[in-house]
Amino acid sequence: MTSEMKDADLYLPSQYVQQIADQITRMGARLPDWFQRLQAPGPTGELEVQHLSLTDFRRLVLEAIRLTGDDAFGLLVGERLLVNSHGMLGYVTSQSVTAREALELIARYFPLRTSLVLVSLELTHDRARLCMREHLHLGDAARPVLEAIVLTMKNLFEYVTMGVCRVSAAAFTFDEPAHSHLARDLFGCDVLYQAPWNGFELSLAQLDKPVRASNPQALIQAVQRCQEELSRLARKQGVASRVRILMLEKQSGLPSLQVTARLLNLTARTLHRRLIEEGTSYRDILESVRQQLAIDHLRNDQLSLQEIAFMLGYGDPANFRRAFRRWTGEAPSLYRRHLEESGEA
Repeated sequence: MTSEMKDADLYLPSQYVQQIADQITRMGARLPDWFQRLQAPGPTGELEVQHLSLTDFRRLVLEAIRLTGDDAFGLLVGERLLVNSHGMLGYVTSQSVTAREALELIARYFPLRTSLVLVSLELTHDRARLCMREHLHLGDAARPVLEAIVLTMKNLFEYVTMGVCRVSAAAFTFDEPAHSHLARDLFGCDVLYQAPWNGFELSLAQLDKPVRASNPQALIQAVQRCQEELSRLARKQGVASRVRILMLEKQSGLPSLQVTARLLNLTARTLHRRLIEEGTSYRDILESVRQQLAIDHLRNDQLSLQEIAFMLGYGDPANFRRAFRRWTGEAPSLYRRHLEESGEA
């Protein structure tokens, strides 16, 4: 339920795109003509795509499934992505001393690899979850993309923790696919479908287990390099995308225009002007994020409508009900009932 984003907001290293292309040819299919026309010799002389629009990326994923005839294509790509596929994210995570540190580093520096999804670490009384939320609008490509990302991040985590900590379950918000048996085989754990979140979880008791001897200097240097790269990416991102990320990371008590501007080191007037230049506004982004989070929260039947309204910044639940009816044409209570009846909640 995310809004359409500009191609400028898509960040996806060419090696990931090439992994998709390689998997298509490895499975005996021919690359689409339109995709081949986008390829050009890279620094090493090998053909690669220098820039792929969000529309073209979605098209490539869906055509990969059609051309190979394998609906589990996303899982097959995710299984092939090894630690060295993830650049600085793989390197900094490999310096982790505990499982907690590994999860925190993945969540913090995942944006170095792609802007397709947002990653957060969520802790309950007994579980640790690495959750992944769609950031850019993926449409029908959301399922294979999320399958690939969740699987490869789970493999990265278990690699850097050297088998000391094992993932107990993976979860997806979509319906169980016909290839769910393959998913459970590749994940090596329970795989839950129609869940209120995407990602994987493990026992909280495992979080602080040491996984290797401490090398503080190596970790400090890796973190410094990641921070420099994050700063570089932030300068390239549109302001609207940065505002949206701030809101989605917060998820409750959404920041005001003034607070958002301060977080971005801008004045409120400058932030307003830059958003207008990008064809949007703080209010438009806030509405979009509220709609996305409202639907996500309604899938989780542990939250009451009053609690959801509060988390989204509505002082009066009636205002939340009116806004939700404007977004979907239904009252939130009726929308939740339909989710339950369809098995999506």
